Amino acid sequence: MKDLLLITPPFTQLNTPYPATAYIKGFLNTKNISAFQMDLGIEVILELFSKKGLEDLFAKSNQPNSPNIQRIFALKEEYIKTIDAVISFLQGNNPTLARQICSGDFLPEAFRFEQLDDMEWAFGSMGMQDKAKHLATLYLEDLSDFIVECIDENFGFSRYAERLGRSANSFDDLYSHLQKNPTYIDTITLRILNEKIQIVQPKLVCISVPFPGNLYSAFRCAQFIKNNFPDVKTSMGGGFPNTELRSLTDVRVFEFFDFITLDDGELPLQLLHTFCHSDEGKISSNEFKRTFLLENNKVVYKNNTLQKDYKQSEVGTPDYSDLLLDKYISVIEIANPMHSLWSDGRWNKLTMAHGCYWGKCTFCDISLDYIKVYEPILAKTLVDRMEELIVQTGENGFHFVDEAAPPALMRELALEIIKRKLVVTWWTNIRFEKSFSQDLCILLKASGCIAVSGGLEVASDRLLELIKKGVTVEQVAQVTRNFTESGIMVHAYLMYGYPTQTIQETVDSLEMVRQLFELGILQSGFWHQFAMTAHSPVGMFPDEFGVIPQNNEITFANNDIQFTDKTGIDHDQFSFGLKKSLFNYMHGICFDYTLQDWFDFKIPKTTVKPDFIYNSLQKEESFTIKPSAKIVWIGGSPLTEILTKSKKGNSWEIMKMIFHDKKETFEIDFEKQKGDWLLRTLESISVHNDKKTTFSILKTDFENNFENFELFWYSKPINTLRNFGLLVFS
Repeated sequence: MKDLLLITPPFTQLNTPYPATAYIKGFLNTKNISAFQMDLGIEVILELFSKKGLEDLFAKSNQPNSPNIQRIFALKEEYIKTIDAVISFLQGNNPTLARQICSGDFLPEAFRFEQLDDMEWAFGSMGMQDKAKHLATLYLEDLSDFIVECIDENFGFSRYAERLGRSANSFDDLYSHLQKNPTYIDTITLRILNEKIQIVQPKLVCISVPFPGNLYSAFRCAQFIKNNFPDVKTSMGGGFPNTELRSLTDVRVFEFFDFITLDDGELPLQLLHTFCHSDEGKISSNEFKRTFLLENNKVVYKNNTLQKDYKQSEVGTPDYSDLLLDKYISVIEIANPMHSLWSDGRWNKLTMAHGCYWGKCTFCDISLDYIKVYEPILAKTLVDRMEELIVQTGENGFHFVDEAAPPALMRELALEIIKRKLVVTWWTNIRFEKSFSQDLCILLKASGCIAVSGGLEVASDRLLELIKKGVTVEQVAQVTRNFTESGIMVHAYLMYGYPTQTIQETVDSLEMVRQLFELGILQSGFWHQFAMTAHSPVGMFPDEFGVIPQNNEITFANNDIQFTDKTGIDHDQFSFGLKKSLFNYMHGICFDYTLQDWFDFKIPKTTVKPDFIYNSLQKEESFTIKPSAKIVWIGGSPLTEILTKSKKGNSWEIMKMIFHDKKETFEIDFEKQKGDWLLRTLESISVHNDKKTTFSILKTDFENNFENFELFWYSKPINTLRNFGLLVFS
């Protein structure tokens, strides 16, 4: 028996748990509140995609109409025979099955495999395991097509009935669907939920709804609980209510949920727990934190408690216990190593900082707490949590899910990881700002950083300024070069259709992207069409951005706002061409195609010079080092030899230093006295030393012993050390 049951409803990710319930459970542990968590999505997927699941699926399916679905139905015995082996392989078991999968005659093949002719060239750069994962993914997508056509049109691996949650200003459509009989997917979901409630026996069920694609299932689960466990209270929280339900007034919502909480969930849930569980000294609803509920048949919002939200240092380490960590499924949708990070592998998810340190982008929800309340976590605390999670989960991969990770904190995190000699793999989301120097990128790579994703948005300096992104295209190119040359992959979020964006700017933006990929300094990307949200500066002040919003009556969800751009341009027409060109660029081909080749309508020629990005990369980073700059050595201790040299009757001692890094061996020579000083200095500025040394301190110490520090610092031996781990951070 547990106090709370925490649920992520279907569906989010196949390869790793969405972290919200793990964050909350970690906090509840610090308050000695017992909780059980479950990812209903992965449990439904595992039941659906099993031998028995497919047997039931094919038995219940409607008569297929399309030739593709008829083919899948005709091959049903092959799917039933192979499904358990394929799922086990995608869970990381039975790796030898990869050879059979890659043989070409093991998996039944339908429509999704037709793209293989276009992708066969890419498999040469993929290992056998990755190729097999990709083929197995196509196999599952074929089955998904069958489910959509014959069983449930709302099915998707990472979302369910998403359209019911998108821009649902009214609850009518969703409410109407909830009055219908449960779908086939619902029956599986509710059977698993029923079994879990019988075991856990919670007094409060908390359902986290991160996305519109979780919303319908969340309501269906809450409806089931109300009908079958009337004494159990239900609460909704998560990303969807935080952004969409802030103007909620429809009383029918509370036929399903007793409470809906907004923003950080720790304190609101603690107060709900006290309200639902305490017999003596029970708090009243007037002491709730950011909570909607029904009073006198009216929706009311309670935010009266005097208690303050918990600091990030107080919320504890995420707790992934109860979740079926060894049952998640790694898939590879396209043959691109950066793109696959979102779907392949099990990642422990952490956050370096609450909110965004920049907090100015005009398309972003900067008026909401999850963006505007910025609170970084100490690097030592972060690495403590990483070590706890490695012990807890057995996984050393980390995805930091920040809005934009702060460069200074990333530096301190990397130093702490190296100092503790931790072997971890990690990636995160960033802004492409100039702080990401070549030296910082080298340090991040040394700590285990393998990839970053960031918003290039519209590759136009005019629009980047209008967005208040705080970067230029030239700067983005230089930063992506620094990451790429250090061995860190880069993914760019790309945007089109921003207010006032012209057709010429869209074409020029595509040309910028083409050049970035052709030069190999961008490995992955995704085009998003601009969406105006209610809590962004564009949504709050549309007149300033040349858009006319479509204002609807809001009784349920309010985030995405339909609008008319005063330019009158139909940006939808660019969607296919932008995405098709990007797909090819990500696979390293078609750079010689004209931009016109991607569109079936006339577009203007680009005004961007064909060598714009190349020329941007020729501009060297500033050599000026601030006196306050930190100096760190991440290399090892050298072997030394003392040699005697003589010339014209004079002799002197030379110190030869021999360094071994992971790939090569190199040597430098200095006069013995300077060599002795350098040995002591490398030890004092070592990454493993807690003491921080600035450039000013280094210069003063040298000049107390020798003359002309500049001549020494810019000498060939020191330049060699700079290439092998002598790093400078402004």
